[in-house]
Amino acid sequence: MNFNDVIKKVGQGVTEWETLLSGLDQELIKIRRNKQNRTIKQIVGHMIDSASNNTHRIIHLQYQSSPFSFPCYASNGNNDRWISIQNYQDEDWETLVQLWKYAHLHYTHVVAQIDQSKLANQWDSGSGLVSLKDMVNDFPRHFQLHLSEIQELIDQN
Repeated sequence: MNFNDVIKKVGQGVTEWETLLSGLDQELIKIRRNKQNRTIKQIVGHMIDSASNNTHRIIHLQYQSSPFSFPCYASNGNNDRWISIQNYQDEDWETLVQLWKYAHLHYTHVVAQIDQSKLANQWDSGSGLVSLKDMVNDFPRHFQLHLSEIQELIDQN
């Protein structure tokens, strides 16, 4: 199995959204409005964290014994702690957009390098075992979910 669809979907999302994100009004990106009380800046920061954590999982799942225990940063509200500790709200917007872009482009590069013999390796997410294959295949859904949240916030103005 190859992950060309995953790489294509994420890459297209980056291409389509980079200019849009860069052009957003500074006040719009700072307003807290979504269901999780996150601003656009914080959603973008969370997406960076997600790309980073998934990149690390992909790497670990190719050399650690399976199933591998890797912290799930998103459980028990920890993803909100990551957002707060890194203070995405006060990060320079253009820096944040570029970090978002390159974190996702690097993620797709790492996906393209996956050893196909490791696809069944699993990590313990805290709520069950997830295979490397399933984790990678689910990433575009998560990516699009957050882009949709951003679009909803843009459309409300």
